Amino acid sequence: MRISLTTPWDWLMAAISSPAFFCFTAQSGLPLFRLRRFCRDGPQALNASHTEATSVRRCFPGGRSVKFYRWPIRTGGMLRASRSLLPVTLLPVTWNQAMSPTKMTESYADLKLFIGGEWTPKDGRECEAVLNPANGECIGVLPHASKADLDRALDAADQAYPVWRGTSPQARGKILKRAADLIRERGEQIARIATLEEGKSIHEARLEIPFSADILEWFAEEGRRAYGRVLPQRAPGVRMTVLREPVGPVAAFAPWNFPIANVCRKVGAALAAGCPCIVKPAEQTPASALEVARALMDAGLPKGVLSIVFGVPSQVSTHLLASPVVRKVSFTGSTRVGKQLMKLAADGMKRTTMELGGHAPVIVFDDVDVENVLDLSAASKFRNSGQVCVSPTRYYVHERIYKQFVDGFAARASSWPVGDGLVESNKMGPLAHSLRLNAMEELLGDAKKHGARFDAGGSRIPGPGYFWEPTVLSEAPNEARIMNEEPFGPIAIVNPFSDFDDVIQQANRLPYGLAAYAFTQNNRIVNLLGERIEAGLIGINSYLISVRDSPFGGVKESGHGSEEGMEGLEACLVTKFVTES
Repeated sequence: MRISLTTPWDWLMAAISSPAFFCFTAQSGLPLFRLRRFCRDGPQALNASHTEATSVRRCFPGGRSVKFYRWPIRTGGMLRASRSLLPVTLLPVTWNQAMSPTKMTESYADLKLFIGGEWTPKDGRECEAVLNPANGECIGVLPHASKADLDRALDAADQAYPVWRGTSPQARGKILKRAADLIRERGEQIARIATLEEGKSIHEARLEIPFSADILEWFAEEGRRAYGRVLPQRAPGVRMTVLREPVGPVAAFAPWNFPIANVCRKVGAALAAGCPCIVKPAEQTPASALEVARALMDAGLPKGVLSIVFGVPSQVSTHLLASPVVRKVSFTGSTRVGKQLMKLAADGMKRTTMELGGHAPVIVFDDVDVENVLDLSAASKFRNSGQVCVSPTRYYVHERIYKQFVDGFAARASSWPVGDGLVESNKMGPLAHSLRLNAMEELLGDAKKHGARFDAGGSRIPGPGYFWEPTVLSEAPNEARIMNEEPFGPIAIVNPFSDFDDVIQQANRLPYGLAAYAFTQNNRIVNLLGERIEAGLIGINSYLISVRDSPFGGVKESGHGSEEGMEGLEACLVTKFVTES
């Protein structure tokens, strides 16, 4: 039985059995109405988000819902829906239907938790749906870790730590290298999984495979070079040494935009240093992270050294960081959340690495090959639909080439192939989830109010999925939100400049300092840019600012510490000074 509610105050009366499951669907995928239960003892309010109900998140054929609620409603009870804010659908389903994801033509994954080296199924756990952003359909059901599950992960890491830190760097490296080989061997399968759940083009997902494997392989080698040193002798019979040792179990939080590489960055450094690791990847992209765990397990990683958990982010982070077992926190995400995690980490004096938000400036001088810079800029800006922390966003272009640059960027944006990432001809897929669409609309609406000119795009692409037009704005004032808040989408903002000192001031104006770029053929300007731009990563005449053996991190409110490179390994080590006589 399916009953559609199409007006805000439709009534629904249904005789049902006990117990019952209902799937509440809406265009937004959220339960936006209240139910009232009418039984012999009178009406009882049931809020769709209330914790009295047992809930399971997923979708169901014929609707876009992602959540099921179960109440023990007696036979003959009747329901009405009130305060409906959007057209919705009510679907009574069985438990087996609720727990079985919609069959898809593209293979996905049977999602589980990975705790202490063991796969933990959904049984009795809170779950949520994983959606394909290209069409909004459910592709899997993801279990959330309970507090007991998190405690098991912590206990496993605590017990594995003495054994893993005592394992030789060569033995640890051998496992990481084997896992890297397995990721390469399984590359096409993992790439398709990443595209299904994150939306990026299959070409970009394929490029993420060797990059991720190389990270593991590089840390496998770098782990052998966690050198200490011997100080010059102060007196006969006295020896002074500096040792580098594992910091201890690491809690790592990885975002959804590079679901394979982000996990490898955090896991690779921790495991190479001798630290067990508990990873909470994004719930939007769980299968990619689990494939990394599978490769490590198949490569011979001992039980307990790695756990992969999912759940409500604030609840998982609070629980993990409250434990004395965790000695290091690694986070990639927004500045706001990073600050919250640092406060939690401060209570236990836990070491932190924070790779936080950015708003990358690009300075284009008038001595460049404009068409070449435009080709590079469009490819970098629209990579992963602009959902990249180092994505170029604020373009400052010399006034002599400004019009040519804006017109050329707009032409490229208007012709950029957008669609399902699994279609080989598409260069840009959808945004990762529906909330990104709302963010784009808000920022661009504000930019329009402030007088920004829309040279290309600016709207959601009609149809299923979370697609947004590649967008180019120009003449946006500093007062516009989009000039101050990271859009994290396919939006380029182009403004003119004429004076070097002024454009440097504009580039450094924001509190962020993750990435910055510049294009010029003037060697003196190149030197000055490297000195004066405030960013942890600077690309001059190139957008390539991340390789496996270079540090990756920002300054100011873009965070501290680095991932990758020797700095990534050092973040998981502590220094000990020993005097012997």
